[in-house]
Amino acid sequence: MNILELFEPVKVFVFDIDGVLTDGMLHVQEDGELLRRMNIKDGYALQLAVKKGYKVWIISGGKTNAVKQRLNKLGVEDVYIAVDDKITLLNSLIEKGNYPSAALLYMGDDMPDVKAMMLCGLRTCPADAVAEVKAVSQYISPLNGGYGCARDVIEKVLKINGDWE
Repeated sequence: MNILELFEPVKVFVFDIDGVLTDGMLHVQEDGELLRRMNIKDGYALQLAVKKGYKVWIISGGKTNAVKQRLNKLGVEDVYIAVDDKITLLNSLIEKGNYPSAALLYMGDDMPDVKAMMLCGLRTCPADAVAEVKAVSQYISPLNGGYGCARDVIEKVLKINGDWE
């Protein structure tokens, strides 16, 4: 099977934040505030996916309101932060939307993502994901987290389905 065939049925993108939509580095301010960096090219792809009718679910264990606000401005409404149990939340979202596993693409980078990834038809990760995530991924982006890996997978799905512009 050609790996690109797995991208065609995707209707829902599920992304972790830290290490996927950010580079995983935290800048600690004097007041304890944590700053993260996000890639503008990922932002373009996220907002285009939403405009084209794809679902985008962000599920993160991190407590990052600033990133949630940024994603909301891009049109991503389903941003779940401070999630302790990604599997339960993801199962709930899948059941609510009645999505088959083949319709879901998950991109994660670290251990809390592994079990949730297994619920999805297409398991992906950034190039700098941990070995355990790479082992269960069907596609490993050539790009690191925070450096366009989300755009990489979104662009593939949208191009295959004639939705890229």
